[in-house]
Amino acid sequence: MIEVQHLTKRYGQTTAVDDVSFSVAKGEILGFLGPNGAGKTTTMRVLTGYMPATHGKATVAGYDVFEQPVEAKRRTGYLPETPPLYPEMTVHEYLTFVAAIKGVPPASRTRQVDTSMQTARVTDVAYRRCGALSKGYRQRVGLAQALLHNPEVLILDEPTAGLDPKQIIDTRELIKSLAGDHTIVLSTHILPEVAQTCQRVVIINKGRVVAEDTPDNLTASLAGVEAIYVQVDTGGGDAAPVLQGVTGVVRVVGTEARDGRFSFEVHSERGHDVRRDLVSAVVSQGWGLLELRPVRLSLEEIFLQLTMEESESDAARAASSRDSDGVASEASSAADSGAQGGNSDA
Repeated sequence: MIEVQHLTKRYGQTTAVDDVSFSVAKGEILGFLGPNGAGKTTTMRVLTGYMPATHGKATVAGYDVFEQPVEAKRRTGYLPETPPLYPEMTVHEYLTFVAAIKGVPPASRTRQVDTSMQTARVTDVAYRRCGALSKGYRQRVGLAQALLHNPEVLILDEPTAGLDPKQIIDTRELIKSLAGDHTIVLSTHILPEVAQTCQRVVIINKGRVVAEDTPDNLTASLAGVEAIYVQVDTGGGDAAPVLQGVTGVVRVVGTEARDGRFSFEVHSERGHDVRRDLVSAVVSQGWGLLELRPVRLSLEEIFLQLTMEESESDAARAASSRDSDGVASEASSAADSGAQGGNSDA
């Protein structure tokens, strides 16, 4: 439904988006994740035709956003970080106005406005001025305007920014309810938002894509090993050697002991499911198995690991470049000195 290929956007000498590529399947919610200043909003603006790219290609519902912008925009609903509301208009007046601008036929305009208000749950404030609405309601009215023409694609830029916890939960549930009927790109730097809403994640840092996968696959690939949390009641026995002896286990780390209950984090080889064997080992000793569950990296840990690696790589490249420049400069200076010495002798 969405294809982005080698997208680059420069502002003078500054590269905001650097060779970004990703795709979004029909009906999917994609989390576009990155720290502030990573290039998320710039990418969203290029995708919606708000600004042109310097290089690359982007298609929405099969239409090139640069060569066929009108057709692409007809199939796209966009909620920018700050909803574009007219404060003196009522919600109903504003949505009716936007529906006319978007080309919704007059015969179906009233129905579309009512439907979008119901979907975004703003019917109860239909005749209240936009300027008098709370932040949460303004975000929802912004979402209603994005839904007015029933677009195939929704691009949401920081839709929960500035909301209180209840408003965040309400908006999150609303976005999840739209999946399937709409393909959604959710741009955010709020990690729980992605973990609880999105099926796939693209992580961007300093304008470049550093990871693209499902949250579960990102966790598995970055962890390097499978990890299982095990809690047993041994009656005082030492469980660590028994767990370590299970085939496929590479390490056992004791985390805590309390009231005869011992907790361990058991690391096994990638792709080796040791849960059955762990259960058998514990039961064969006559111990009580109190808990056994997978241990996964949180999205926060994944994000920090990826962005820190990227920053360290940049620092290493910069240091290497400085070292190379220094060697070249020393060689040049030596050559110049030699040349000057030669001229003096002559």
